[in-house]
Amino acid sequence: MEEKRRLIQQLDQARETMRAVLAEVDTQMEIYPNWTIKQVLAHITGWDEATCSSLRAHARGEEPAVPAALGIDLYNAQSVAACEALNYEQISEEWELAREDLKAAIEEMPDELFNEPLLLPWGQTGTIEQVVAIFADHEEEHTREIREMKAK
Repeated sequence: MEEKRRLIQQLDQARETMRAVLAEVDTQMEIYPNWTIKQVLAHITGWDEATCSSLRAHARGEEPAVPAALGIDLYNAQSVAACEALNYEQISEEWELAREDLKAAIEEMPDELFNEPLLLPWGQTGTIEQVVAIFADHEEEHTREIREMKAK
């Protein structure tokens, strides 16, 4: 399905841009208060994993869990805390694996369900196209912010 390929390309482009920026920065640099690159990657990984779970539940005809039901900030904190024991190389690997898993979930989505609305990890209903646009923009936003911090 051409739409799946287009969405995966959108995710790949955002990831490639982030990788290029990460290659140029000190991974210990603080990006946000108490968040280094490691925490940013854990944050993005958490959302990729949650969305992958939602997509796979949707593909099975099940109601997905809503891991951010108590709020996005709490979910972000939990995602980052869950990876605290990992070193940068480990979280970087998890970041890459979670994105590959998300792309696989998109590819595996039955065509008849692809455009059907689904419950997203933060509790709203949307389409796969909408969630990919949100996540590509989300990663691009973090990339811009990392670039800006590097320039300071």
